[in-house]
Amino acid sequence: MKRAQKSRLRNRKTDAGRQQIVASARAHFFSHGFRSVTMDDLAEELGISKKTLYAHFPSKIELLEAVLADKFANVEVKLNAITRAHPHDFSRALHELLANTQRELDEIKPPFVRDMRRKAPQVFKVIERRRAALIERFFGKLFVEGQRTGMVRKDVPAKLIIEILLTIVQAIMNPTKMEELGMMPKEGFAGILKIVLEGTLTRKARTVG
Repeated sequence: MKRAQKSRLRNRKTDAGRQQIVASARAHFFSHGFRSVTMDDLAEELGISKKTLYAHFPSKIELLEAVLADKFANVEVKLNAITRAHPHDFSRALHELLANTQRELDEIKPPFVRDMRRKAPQVFKVIERRRAALIERFFGKLFVEGQRTGMVRKDVPAKLIIEILLTIVQAIMNPTKMEELGMMPKEGFAGILKIVLEGTLTRKARTVG
């Protein structure tokens, strides 16, 4: 029994240590880009040895992947909370989903976008898949509810609306296009949604909004 308790305690300490590393890396990577932040810098800031850091994350790319997984997990928790809080209030749910999405995107600064394009294009493929899944799950459900309540046009299938949204997001919301347009993800996503919503919301929804 004591052996099992010690094992659980060690696991909790390991998980806590790992999460602390991820939190520190997340703050630095999203603000300054991951190219300029070294593993030495992170180890020194956290007061741990490089050996300990590399025991958790053998490479910076693996740490970057963990940071992105943490980001998406947090986003999913918040989006779930919003949809549970407003299951039948389309306007409120839409407002909260958009506001939360903008807050999450605001965390990502220009150096991170630049580094994703130049140094980790393969990792961005993971971002695209996770992002598409979240959009399809939460905005798809919202558009279906909006059609039921007369807030979203019924002459266009909800699945088609989502496909259009996903296609535009994939074409615009990528590091290369963002740099080309001189825009940040927050600005790009806001513009995309404005255009999509202009074509999908009914007069009733605009009046309520």
